[in-house]
Amino acid sequence: MADNNRTRSGSLQFYPRVRAKKMIPFVNWNPLKKEKGLMGFLSYKVGMISVFVKDNTPDSLTKGKRIVVPATLLECPKLRIYSVRFYKKKKIIKEVIVSQEKELKRRVKLPKTLGKMPEGELDFDDIRIIAYSQVKTTAIGKKKPDVAEIGLGGSKEEKLAWVNENLTKEISIKDTFESGVVDTRAVTKGYGSQGPVKRFGIALKVSKSEKGQRRPGSLAPWHPARVTFRAPQMGQTGFHTRVVYNNSIIKVGNTAEENINKKQGFHKYGVINNDFIVLAGSIQGPKKRAVLLTSPLRPTKKQTKKSYEVIELR
Repeated sequence: MADNNRTRSGSLQFYPRVRAKKMIPFVNWNPLKKEKGLMGFLSYKVGMISVFVKDNTPDSLTKGKRIVVPATLLECPKLRIYSVRFYKKKKIIKEVIVSQEKELKRRVKLPKTLGKMPEGELDFDDIRIIAYSQVKTTAIGKKKPDVAEIGLGGSKEEKLAWVNENLTKEISIKDTFESGVVDTRAVTKGYGSQGPVKRFGIALKVSKSEKGQRRPGSLAPWHPARVTFRAPQMGQTGFHTRVVYNNSIIKVGNTAEENINKKQGFHKYGVINNDFIVLAGSIQGPKKRAVLLTSPLRPTKKQTKKSYEVIELR
């Protein structure tokens, strides 16, 4: 008889398995916490590198030793504010547009005149900004900026003070995330339509099986006379919106201060011209994919206590 004790192939957590609607994922900023400042930042995936570090993590088996950590390199061009949104009971009660940069015409419809921040008392619950990335400064070859709504941390007074201070300034990744952990939100690499073996990881049948080898043995019984969505079938694989939680920050820097570029540039990306961030481990998406870094939703002790002293980036 067949072994019925094996875990099912393909997690039901990720349904429906359809193509992402947007390249920049939607974020629910309400449960995220931060003392003050931006709770997110737009970046672009460069690729994976090896980082030689000295492990200073307490109670680690390799404490005080030199180890190699696989890491992901992201380029973070400076952000600018396009508009400020005031919320009351989860609804937008006022939006003030503060930028008319020419590059924004490729993405949004610009007004003839800019708005003014409210001087008197405005009854609101929350403030968020619409920020856009200066992707034209990267080697991606893209001029149209990416736009995303980003939440702010702190009290209402601190949020309003931060917005007034940074209305016309460029916002750097160093001002947002310096150490600790972050969540990465992006769209995974797309593979188009694939069969159930690659899509769900089901086992191949024996070579002499009838009606195909790379398919499930049975889709459903006679009764109930229907096929449930749980049955592994061919369909869209990849290009899904996913979140990777608790990525440890190894290093945040700038190429003007520390040039980490290779002579020939990074494979399939090019030369980094802006700020960069190095995260431990791998993250979703191909190279040049826009990645939204956010404050951790559920930080763990294991990740937050990690401490690495960077020796060399390769």
